[in-house]
Amino acid sequence: MKLPIYLDYNSTTPVDYRVLEAMLPYFSEKFGNAASKTHRFGWIAEEAVEKARSQVAALINAESSEIIFTSGATEAVNLSLKGSFEAYRSKGNHIITVSTEHKAVLDCCKKLEKQGATVTYLPVNSEGLIELKELENAITEKTVLICVMFANNEIGVLQPVSKIAEMAHRHSVIFMCDATQAIGKVKVDVQESHIDLMPLSAHKIYGPKGAGALYVRRKNPRVSLIAQMDGGGHERNLRSGTLNVPGIIGLGKACEIAGNELQLSSKKIRQLRDRLQHGLEKNIPGTRVNGSMAYRLPNTLNVSFKNTESHVLMKKLINELAVSSGSACTSAVPEPSYVLKALGLDDKSAYASVRFSLGKPTTEEEIDYVVKRISAEVEAIRKNVVH
Repeated sequence: MKLPIYLDYNSTTPVDYRVLEAMLPYFSEKFGNAASKTHRFGWIAEEAVEKARSQVAALINAESSEIIFTSGATEAVNLSLKGSFEAYRSKGNHIITVSTEHKAVLDCCKKLEKQGATVTYLPVNSEGLIELKELENAITEKTVLICVMFANNEIGVLQPVSKIAEMAHRHSVIFMCDATQAIGKVKVDVQESHIDLMPLSAHKIYGPKGAGALYVRRKNPRVSLIAQMDGGGHERNLRSGTLNVPGIIGLGKACEIAGNELQLSSKKIRQLRDRLQHGLEKNIPGTRVNGSMAYRLPNTLNVSFKNTESHVLMKKLINELAVSSGSACTSAVPEPSYVLKALGLDDKSAYASVRFSLGKPTTEEEIDYVVKRISAEVEAIRKNVVH
């Protein structure tokens, strides 16, 4: 076992060696531009890109033509929200989203509000789940888009995506679902879940950074978007710019591996997460799990340690453990996590939270070491607080 132990896989993942092997030729001998249609170098690159497109589509049960390559999930979110708002502006200007969405979604919505959008930010209950009745009550004749993430990046809570989609379509509203954290961890099927727009990213599933995709439904309903980048008309005129061929190939290979290994890896990771949870609860009094126990990702555990500030704990373990705090430090003054606050946690509990996110390389030995070290440090911090 090597230190430090990495338990921040929701932030990013190491590139799988099989993904790297698939990418490497396209940096050198197969270096063509996929948009070059007049020679073999371009044809080889284009063929590889189309193979990757089919690999991404296969993972989520989509058609290849419904996959638009982007630089990552943030760009895909921007294209989804801004592109659909512009496309359906004649119908209405109302968007419904959730207070616990990723910053990429919330910041896009704030920008759209300045452009005339009316945005409803649904609250969540103490489990981190939306209330479907509140969603239905929020829908109006001017609602054009409902945006609810598949799985939350901080607490791992899974929303009732299929029920949300059914409600959206009953009211002729487009349903966007950010699946960045769900892909590769749980089954994501755009046909079963009736998702219309879905961003995803390579670096969350052992692929490269800087590569992502947007699923855009082409029938029942056919979704329209207005491009947010102009020049060249790449990707069905929705995302201009020379394609990142190695990155796209890495995304495709990562999706193929994720599909093949999903059940086995999820089962193993869930067992390790439960081992971590039970170990912390057994050894540290006042340990509280944040978010739903029943509806959550198999790899994610967000906990608050009573009478402990997470930044103090993490500083003590900085050479031994890589995790993320429930507090998002966006300036010199740390702010409590808006996701945890939305669950009803007070500032003290939010500041005491730590997110553990496990990955395929995580081992039992690492989990046991983490439980032992955190238990010891929390006990020491509490003694100092008392004295």
